[in-house]
Amino acid sequence: MRARYLSLRPLILWRQVARPLDWVALFGRDAPRELEIGFGNGDYLVARARELPERDFVGIEIEWESVCRALRRVAQAQISNIRLLLGHATPILAYAIAPESFVRIYSLFPCPWPKKHHHKHRLFSQRFLQLLNSRLQPEGEVQIVTDHADYFSWVLSQITDTGFTAYARTLPPSFGTKYERKWVASGQQLFYELTLRRVEPVSIPLKEEVPMQTHHVPHFDPDTLLLQDQSEPVHVHFKQVLYDPRQRIGMVRVVVTEDDFTQHFWIEIAPTPQGWQIRPAHGCGVVPTVGVQCALDAVRDACLQGVNSS
Repeated sequence: MRARYLSLRPLILWRQVARPLDWVALFGRDAPRELEIGFGNGDYLVARARELPERDFVGIEIEWESVCRALRRVAQAQISNIRLLLGHATPILAYAIAPESFVRIYSLFPCPWPKKHHHKHRLFSQRFLQLLNSRLQPEGEVQIVTDHADYFSWVLSQITDTGFTAYARTLPPSFGTKYERKWVASGQQLFYELTLRRVEPVSIPLKEEVPMQTHHVPHFDPDTLLLQDQSEPVHVHFKQVLYDPRQRIGMVRVVVTEDDFTQHFWIEIAPTPQGWQIRPAHGCGVVPTVGVQCALDAVRDACLQGVNSS
């Protein structure tokens, strides 16, 4: 199978490396850094990195297909001042990026989620803008460009108590991105730009990762393992239980949701001299959170319940 990317070197597996991310080590220098949230195909990110080689650029994108296309563009441009992160911007900024990391953050044509019952999915809420403030250096800026008038007005309504001063204007096509070309082809010639300048700092420290406690239980029977989903204090949903009788290893697939952060991973139940150990499976790249610990605790309790009922 032929890879759609040419090199994976710009991709940072943020769940599997030390956090907060060490940009000096990742780029090999200490330079002003910019962040693009939702870089799509990477058109603008690559163009800007090529235009400003004295700066370093970080891109966050939730879709792997977009990351692949951006990786290809970075390789074709033969530039070394871009690093890409796959995932949702909120947990990446909260768990992996230290305060005051960027001089500039921008997002071009974010999804407006136009239906009212989808507004909860909109990204640039007051809470998220406060998080952006905390990750900007003094006098840093956020730039948001949209084709959607209602979304533009909604973001404006979120600025109170975020530490930003807002500057709004309309502008012609200026960025050459996939979505801009799409709207221009449909006849739209003016877009809405919002520039937010950091005038007061908002302090949001790096989100704390909890010390992960694994468990040992004296007995494990996959046929009697009854796992109960949880909704408090976080959402824990157990999806599947697999067992390999030859290696005597059980695997539990689980989805944990905390605020805006969802993790899909496997919990391994494996025999050791101390009993059956319950731990996150190797290679999952799980971020240790309260929800992950709740899932481990629930598997332990289910194994112990099986012992007591046998």
